[in-house]
Amino acid sequence: MRLTHLVAASALLCAPFSIVLRAQQLSSAIIADPAPDKANPAAIETFQLPSHGALLNALVYVAAGAGPHPVVILLHGFPGNEKNLDLAQTIRRAGWDVLYFDYRGSWGSPGDFSFTHSIEDTHSAIAYMRDPANAKKLRADPAFIVLAGHSMGGLMALQAGANDPAIKAIVTISAADFNASRLQSLPADKRDAAMKRLAAGLAEEGMAPLAGCTPDSLAREVIDNAARWNFVSLAPKLATRPMLVLTSDDGLAPTNDALVEALHRVGNTNVNTIHMATDHSYSDHRIALQEAVLDALASLQK
Repeated sequence: MRLTHLVAASALLCAPFSIVLRAQQLSSAIIADPAPDKANPAAIETFQLPSHGALLNALVYVAAGAGPHPVVILLHGFPGNEKNLDLAQTIRRAGWDVLYFDYRGSWGSPGDFSFTHSIEDTHSAIAYMRDPANAKKLRADPAFIVLAGHSMGGLMALQAGANDPAIKAIVTISAADFNASRLQSLPADKRDAAMKRLAAGLAEEGMAPLAGCTPDSLAREVIDNAARWNFVSLAPKLATRPMLVLTSDDGLAPTNDALVEALHRVGNTNVNTIHMATDHSYSDHRIALQEAVLDALASLQK
């Protein structure tokens, strides 16, 4: 595992959202279960999350203890084969509630899948956790919500976080914007060829878990929204938010690096980055991934 983009060691140590990878000892939340709380035990609550007329498959890992617990909304990628539920369980052991859900038209949730619908569904998930009745039932703190997204889920986290200043912090794990930065400047005569290449790439990722869409419809949606979904364009709205940007050797690091540079330009001093020499799913760095995210979340509570 390698740390990159560290401006200076002193800056890392004083940053409010600092990340320190501890080689000598793993977090207790990774290696041990918490003490049982018979009055307020750890639990799983499954339910249907309402979003724009659809009821999405959802669950919350509820942390042990009376709470109220801070909340992580964990956003899966495209199509979502890696759900990061090992990370969710670890975050729960550290005392956080974790909401996981499937976007409209994905993995059995009703409705049609699209990237626009997924952004809307992310806002619906935030609204659900802020509802006083839901927060009480889940022993959750509706005022302390962090968005954490993997791959396409990183785009969802950045989009929703940019448009919701009450989100406490954002964690991205190999965030993907489908080359929006390049696509937004395409001349008209290059659009069709670019759309075909993008559609082919989306098809290779696997469309079976998705309903109501085609590779072509999704590629067209990305091209039509490229200017708005370009990571760099979101930086001004994220200038005051603590952020952890994780990258790997999957080819997405340059786009994420551009986001970090843009955040620095607009004055965000609470951005930390970690690069891990692994694949897009962090297959052989799952413990390192959990430790990095836990360190980031813990720094928010200091």
